[in-house]
Amino acid sequence: MRLRDLLRLYDLGERDFRGVDLRGLDLSGITLIAVDFTEANLMGVNFTRAFLTNSVFNEAKLNWTNFTYAKLSDSSFQNAELTKATFQGAFMMNSRLMGAKISGGNLSYANLKKSNLEGGNFCGVNAYKANLRETNLKQANFNWANLLEARLTGACLNGAFLRDVNLQRAFLKEVDLQEVDLSGGNLVEAKLNGSNLEGGNLSQAKLARSRLNYTSLKRVNFDQANLREADLQETNLQEANWEQSNLDQAILPNNSEQNHLSLAPINLTRKNRYRHQNIAYSIAL
Repeated sequence: MRLRDLLRLYDLGERDFRGVDLRGLDLSGITLIAVDFTEANLMGVNFTRAFLTNSVFNEAKLNWTNFTYAKLSDSSFQNAELTKATFQGAFMMNSRLMGAKISGGNLSYANLKKSNLEGGNFCGVNAYKANLRETNLKQANFNWANLLEARLTGACLNGAFLRDVNLQRAFLKEVDLQEVDLSGGNLVEAKLNGSNLEGGNLSQAKLARSRLNYTSLKRVNFDQANLREADLQETNLQEANWEQSNLDQAILPNNSEQNHLSLAPINLTRKNRYRHQNIAYSIAL
């Protein structure tokens, strides 16, 4: 379909563009509110700064499509093919991306607050400083993704895939991370206050200077994890595995005896052992 035909039909009130072929067109700045592009071929289309609120892109082909700074709130991308697509700075609140495939894409600075990304493939995506607050990320694949300084407060990550993810300085307060695999991840200076990480895998993770106070770390695997200078006050550490972990200069909880915290395999300096006088556990020197 040619651009002038698309605009003419839209001006006449047409909103159903299912299956159309608009490959490679420049639609930057265009206004197409509440249109239906289900199963359309939109590969390589330039939607920069376009107004596309309440539109449908379900099962559409959107590889390499450019949505930079586009307005996409309340839109739907269910099961869409979005590999290498760009959403930098896009406004996407309340959007639906269940099952979408956006591996290698760009979501930096995008606002996805309260959106549904369940089961989507975001492997290797760049989501630097993205707003993912209160989003549904159940079963989503974020392996090797860049979530540096991303905001995920209140998000649901049950069953999400987060191996080798970069969450440095990310905001993860009150997040549900039960049973999540974060092995090898970078969570340096991440804010995890009040989150639930029970049964999670944080082996070989980098957690230096992270805030883990008031979190539940029951049965978490910290094998070879680096928690140097981490804040672990008021945490539940029952049955956690600390094999070869580094807790040098970490702020430990006062209820360590109740948490059955064993220091035998932990890398803990003599200075830090006496840093908090009220810690109730015994140390064999």
